[in-house]
Amino acid sequence: MKQKPYLKHFILLSVLLFIFFLLNISQGSVSIPFKDIFTTLIGNTDVKDSWQTIVLDFRLPKAITAIFVGSGLSICGLLMQTLFRNPLAGPFVLGISSGASLGVALLILGSSVFGGFFLTNSISNWSLAIAASLGAFLVLFAVIMAANQLRNTMSILIVGLMFGSLTGAVIAVLAYFSEATQIQQYLFWSFGSLGNLSWSEMRVFGSIYLVGMFACLSVIKPLNSLLLGENYAKSLGINIKKSRIIVLVITSLLTGVITAFSGPIAFIGLAVPHLAKMLFTTSNHKILIPASAIIGGMVLLICDSIAQLPTSEFTIPINAITSLFGAPIVIWLLLRKKKITI
Repeated sequence: MKQKPYLKHFILLSVLLFIFFLLNISQGSVSIPFKDIFTTLIGNTDVKDSWQTIVLDFRLPKAITAIFVGSGLSICGLLMQTLFRNPLAGPFVLGISSGASLGVALLILGSSVFGGFFLTNSISNWSLAIAASLGAFLVLFAVIMAANQLRNTMSILIVGLMFGSLTGAVIAVLAYFSEATQIQQYLFWSFGSLGNLSWSEMRVFGSIYLVGMFACLSVIKPLNSLLLGENYAKSLGINIKKSRIIVLVITSLLTGVITAFSGPIAFIGLAVPHLAKMLFTTSNHKILIPASAIIGGMVLLICDSIAQLPTSEFTIPINAITSLFGAPIVIWLLLRKKKITI
């Protein structure tokens, strides 16, 4: 049987990813010749100091963040859709992102309710990331405890959705008692952002991201087995409970760190796995995991490039672009295919 030319797919997608990576770095309020951008990236110092600073300290971290966020959310969406056998499942169904949002809401909005215990004057990127990580970890702990008690995977999904509703209600109460400036600050965070990270923050983000990505390799066999049902997976010697916990931890780790450092980014985790399945026409996670990672990074780079208004210092919220640009494309693809698969 002739092997499908997946290698050609990956080579093409990798080339496109690199092209969109360079195009993303070229976008910004300051016009920099493409030749100078490329020479800066390869270490040539015969470029204006201000241009080097813009490229190396602002645009390059933002482009790398877009790849991390897009690939991480896409893989999380793929894992959730397989685990729950639900094509509408995404990286946020467990309530991890809602927990991160609650942590940030307590930091930004909490001073209006709890007085001086929450010091909004000391808010920084690090404090936002720490607050979001703590919120995500608490919800993760609750979900893992529930997963140990529940045998039905769909019950875990419902528990996650309930945690999301609960945290959403707490955030609504905090917002009701908060001042307009605090609500605005929290709202801006909820729009999502890729361009606020320094290299020190990128190192922390990248380290956790790589741990989660390498951990995905350990669940390829269990995920492929689960596609044919839990009974079939058990017949192959797969420990369903252990595999489920590992998948939940990986998804929570990636979703939590992404939300902590870039805010909640919509659409990517839900739609990109379907795009990968349509392009590669396979259900093998050995193919789908790297495919989703590359496509996710590429899609978010495109969305971020669109969000950066030409010759302007302002950017459109990335969440708006991911939905406006991506959702119609997925709807069109699904209408052409006339069906959706796990």
